[in-house]
Amino acid sequence: MIEQPTASTPTPAGGSASAAARTPLVVRPHKVRQVVIPIAVLLVVIFVILALVLNNSSTGVHFGLSDQLSMIAIGLLLAAGVLLGARPKVRASVDGVEVRNLLFGQVVPWTLIKGVSFPDGAPWARLELPRDEYVPVVAIQAADGERAVRAIRELRAWYREAGTANAPTAGGTGASA
Repeated sequence: MIEQPTASTPTPAGGSASAAARTPLVVRPHKVRQVVIPIAVLLVVIFVILALVLNNSSTGVHFGLSDQLSMIAIGLLLAAGVLLGARPKVRASVDGVEVRNLLFGQVVPWTLIKGVSFPDGAPWARLELPRDEYVPVVAIQAADGERAVRAIRELRAWYREAGTANAPTAGGTGASA
């Protein structure tokens, strides 16, 4: 999902405004969020139902209040783990690119970025750094199809406007902007 704070943001293809005048680009995965949120809700519902039903079952085991609360807590923990898939986000601004993947995030200044690529067959985009290093951008996923294409084009427009486009990067369809 590409989020833009205001509707007055110029399109990247237009190039009518400098990077300083643009609102930051914010991208989150779309299809993954459509899957993990219902799964997380389902997990919580199942564990709450199990906690309530097991109290009244005739299994011969005493299932008390602490056991019920523990079952609910396990369901909440599992749901939180599943929701980690909805956490990735990329935010491009004048200062650089803030990349938040499943567990950790980092801010990469434009001066360090040597290219923005999406190699053939890769599940997500990446920022090319010096010495053959890269930062995966899990927020822009191949599974999102046209949304991913728009997001990578927008991120490349930010990269071009930052003025750091040096040389094209190798790697499939992911040649730098």
